[in-house]
Amino acid sequence: MIALNNIRYVRLGTRDAGVAVKFATQIVGLQLAGEDGGSIYLRSDDRDHTLVYTPGSPHDHTVGFEVADEQALDAAAGELERAGRAVRRGTAAECEQRRVGAFVTFKEPTGTSIDLVTHPWHSGRRYAAARDAGITGFSHVGLYSTAPKRDEKFWTETCNARVSDWIGASPLLRIDAVHHRIALFPAQRHGVQHINHQVQSIDDVMRAYYFLREQGIAIRFGPGRHPTSGAVFLYFEGPDGMTFEYSTGVRLIEDEAKHTPRQFPFAEQSFCMWGARPAIPEFQS
Repeated sequence: MIALNNIRYVRLGTRDAGVAVKFATQIVGLQLAGEDGGSIYLRSDDRDHTLVYTPGSPHDHTVGFEVADEQALDAAAGELERAGRAVRRGTAAECEQRRVGAFVTFKEPTGTSIDLVTHPWHSGRRYAAARDAGITGFSHVGLYSTAPKRDEKFWTETCNARVSDWIGASPLLRIDAVHHRIALFPAQRHGVQHINHQVQSIDDVMRAYYFLREQGIAIRFGPGRHPTSGAVFLYFEGPDGMTFEYSTGVRLIEDEAKHTPRQFPFAEQSFCMWGARPAIPEFQS
């Protein structure tokens, strides 16, 4: 079983890097961390970067996860090959471009590109937000899934993810104490469905709501509270149709033995206990 230690980054293709980076800094509140070979790096915490925009198709998405060391990376590559996943080891130049010591890349069953990395860079400088959104860090991704039960099996049997809760067939998966780092949503495509950043408080969520409305940014869901994770949330639309989320107060599951996943129906009230209605197709019943 592959032990995923942390979620590290998302890489997104874009045909207009200027628009994407302006949104990420001036609207989301990320810090510009540099550019290399056309790739633009953005920070949200003490990691070197958590979001990268690369020239290319807006449908080109990669999510990076950290494993312990090179031995664990080699073992993971073997595990993936035994599971029928084609694995490619990153070249020295690609490792430098990703700012990691080593990595392998593969496609999970629906087809989204996944990197497993070792020794990802950290920054020696404090994260300095371009806009004070109250961000404390990059926390999780939603992934499209053409077969959630099949993909759940991959993440929980080939990898070490555990189900925290289900909404319909959609599992919310943890790899540490945080309620979920990966959420799978039924769709007829692959890729990243949304990108989550944690913020300090409900006040930050509400300030963001009014700020985004003033800026003419489409609110896609919220403000609201998830009955699964307990987090207060706000989803909004970014460049290339990507959905971004702020949330705060996410539930921690620190006693594995005492946790039993709950089954929620696939209904709007399973996504928000306050009554907010989503303008996100994957959340609509």
